Amino acid sequence: MDRLRDIFDRVVAWIEPIAEQMGAPGLALVAFVDSSFISLPQVTDALVVALTLKHPSRWVVHGLATTLGSMAGCFALYAVARKGGETFLRRKFKERHIDSGLALVQKHGWLTVTVPALMPPPTPFKLFVLLAGVAEIRPLTFLGAVALGRGFRYGGEAYLTYRYGEQATQFIGNNLGMLSMTLAGAIVAGAALMFLWRRRRATA
Repeated sequence: MDRLRDIFDRVVAWIEPIAEQMGAPGLALVAFVDSSFISLPQVTDALVVALTLKHPSRWVVHGLATTLGSMAGCFALYAVARKGGETFLRRKFKERHIDSGLALVQKHGWLTVTVPALMPPPTPFKLFVLLAGVAEIRPLTFLGAVALGRGFRYGGEAYLTYRYGEQATQFIGNNLGMLSMTLAGAIVAGAALMFLWRRRRATA
């Protein structure tokens, strides 16, 4: 575990000066790479916090740039999945898992993208992105779901860092999972209430 943490710290230390020199575009680029074809677990989160600590007044820019970069990376993966991702998924995973995953995405739509987008690793977010592409969820619905999940995650990290400074670093590191679960629960509850309200209105 210590070795993995050491490797993670080295990766962040190597990328951070590059991202800082590039500013918001650097954050967007790292988020794009992390959300598309190469995984950089929690590196993007660490960079949002690190750059916001150095430039607190730019927290909105940092949160927005990272969210947009992640949206672009997710859309690239989603677009590839729409054009033939089902074959790849069925080669990599068991048939029943893919069938149940597709049924889940087709039934619950944007929720199956938004909730994993909020969660930190090891949540298999990219699997849900691929499933959304294979299930042919509408592009605008997909992008909106990613924007909601990633916006809360990266925007929240940037705001907490701006608000609480160094204290936020340890808090985010220790409680990212809990915060993500809380937000995900709130979104699911909100969606359930909206569904019930629409159903009741339609019945009336």
